[in-house]
Amino acid sequence: MTTPATTAASRRPRLRRGEGRQLRDEILATAERMLLDTGSQDAVSIRAVADAVGVTPPSIYRHFDDKAALIFDVCARHFAALEDHLRRACAGIDDPVDRLTALGTAYIGFGIANPEPYRIMFMTRPDSAPEGYQGRELADSASFALLLDCVQQCIDAGRFRPHLTDAFRLSLGFWARVHGLTSLRVSKPDIAWPDDAGFIEDYAETCLRGVVRDG
Repeated sequence: MTTPATTAASRRPRLRRGEGRQLRDEILATAERMLLDTGSQDAVSIRAVADAVGVTPPSIYRHFDDKAALIFDVCARHFAALEDHLRRACAGIDDPVDRLTALGTAYIGFGIANPEPYRIMFMTRPDSAPEGYQGRELADSASFALLLDCVQQCIDAGRFRPHLTDAFRLSLGFWARVHGLTSLRVSKPDIAWPDDAGFIEDYAETCLRGVVRDG
């Protein structure tokens, strides 16, 4: 008896030379759509993706070692989207402290708008994340570099308390603060969270009050 998966795969024409990259992109796009539609990586199985694309599971494995590699490659797109989102959020803001506040607000907003990708990107146990998505790689990411640069500009402008001069240490602290709220929103969405953007803005500003110089 022919299974639906076999029928779907048989309708797809054999790839011509050089079309492998196109299939890989289609697999990623399909997995991303399934991840966002279901809100759960458990629903994104290799077989489900293969059926949706119209190929057999072995075709998926030619491009990705396992499901984890597929899921994290999908999330790589969201790392790029996060960087773009942060850059746009602080574009045109001259004051470094205001820019830092904008970065924090944008980061939290991105996580809330993309809860399942955010959970995978930043809340997966290190031993479950493929190589390239560990803590060291995240700290070397373009998004963290953007935060680090903004913090250094605050220090150089004399906007922080005089004893606070380690930009990397401060950046880790700011990241921890915004991640704290974001991860709580992602993992506990049933709490009666305020809907207004002012709540997030107030939180981002509160995170700065202990480091910004008075006056």
